[in-house]
Amino acid sequence: MGIGRQLRAIVLLPGMAAVGVPALLVVMSGADPGWGLPAPAAIALGIAGAALILVGLRLWAETVRLFAAVGKGTLAPWDPTRKLVVQGPYRRVRNPMISAVAFVLLGEAAILGSPPLLVWLAAFVLVICIYIPLVEEPGLVKRFGAKYDDYRRAVPRWIPRRRPWVEGV
Repeated sequence: MGIGRQLRAIVLLPGMAAVGVPALLVVMSGADPGWGLPAPAAIALGIAGAALILVGLRLWAETVRLFAAVGKGTLAPWDPTRKLVVQGPYRRVRNPMISAVAFVLLGEAAILGSPPLLVWLAAFVLVICIYIPLVEEPGLVKRFGAKYDDYRRAVPRWIPRRRPWVEGV
């Protein structure tokens, strides 16, 4: 699997959502680190934001790794996985990449004190909540059939399972 394929998908999809658009919004509207809160609260908010970004980036990296190594594809709809990925975080939730991007966006908004980033996060989530059930999931059913249906019945779309799903159990 070529690194160029992975980088193109990362830059064009989660990269634009979590870095490109937020950078444009901050340039256009400015930032207010700390949200005007007293220093201790502003520092705590910054630490929480940094933690969210780190969790998001870790989850992001793991999903990309799994898509390449196990799925033999990318996260991009134009270069999808050839195998259904049901390992790692996908054992608990069907869309961990979306969670990763949302964590990064929320962390950025917390650190930068940017209401437009919160609006962007809400718009991103709204679009994804429409796209995934109407476009992505029917495509997965076509590509992977009963195996995806079994997975979809067992693993929630957004809220992680307490215990990881084990295929065939």
